[in-house]
Amino acid sequence: MRLLFLGDVVGRPGREAIVDQLPALRTKWKLDLVVINGENAAGGFGITETICDDLLNAGADVVTLGNHSFDQREALVFIDRQPRLLRPINYPARTPGRGATVVEAANGGRVLVINAMGRLFMDALDDPFAAVDKALHDCPLREVVDATIIDMHAEATSEKQGMGRYLDGRVSLVVGTHTHVPTADEQILPGGTAYQSDAGMCGDYDSILGMQPEEPVRRFVQKTPGSRLEAASGPGTLAGIAVETDDATGLALHVAAVRIGPHLSQSRPHFWE
Repeated sequence: MRLLFLGDVVGRPGREAIVDQLPALRTKWKLDLVVINGENAAGGFGITETICDDLLNAGADVVTLGNHSFDQREALVFIDRQPRLLRPINYPARTPGRGATVVEAANGGRVLVINAMGRLFMDALDDPFAAVDKALHDCPLREVVDATIIDMHAEATSEKQGMGRYLDGRVSLVVGTHTHVPTADEQILPGGTAYQSDAGMCGDYDSILGMQPEEPVRRFVQKTPGSRLEAASGPGTLAGIAVETDDATGLALHVAAVRIGPHLSQSRPHFWE
């Protein structure tokens, strides 16, 4: 199965990069499933129903979120009627929405997607390891689904690596989101799980984490209140990870970073090109 995960969409540049490029990539790479983290898609803060629909219409099968899940208050309502939009599974039980879903891939396979959020340097939530464990127990790889993707939305690289090692051999892909900087550690772990500490962002990399750099720099220098952070407005880059899995096991056969656009070194899955 051919899987593509794209990192945090930040503002209009990220949205436009996906709308402009993803439909052609789905065809060229014969993708079976695409997951996109959309928690910064609305000007850098949360997601709206219209933007969620745009990402799904462009070729995403599932949109995941994170600590900005409900920055746009309308998300508290529409998330319950959009089964392909996930918030972290370890949010409190009464939080609107869901943290996991099973979707049908283009090849007819069934894929479990789980969105989890770390706790180091983040909001206090329930244990993500226990929450993911329960979801996997209810929907195990090779028995119920053909592939499993975990979006581990976390600040600490160690916590993301911990989730990767904890789930090695039990899921197809563990990929980190949240820090907006693509890491160079894409690999297949010893048990067969594909892993990357952070997929990076889909947005304008002539920025600070997708934001216009002037105000963040001013805050670092002066440490005084200032204006609101604004999303950068230059051309967007797609960043993420491509994984091909073994249909017999659901584990990874090939993995490659994806970076398409200005400012970063380019990377594409050579095994699909």
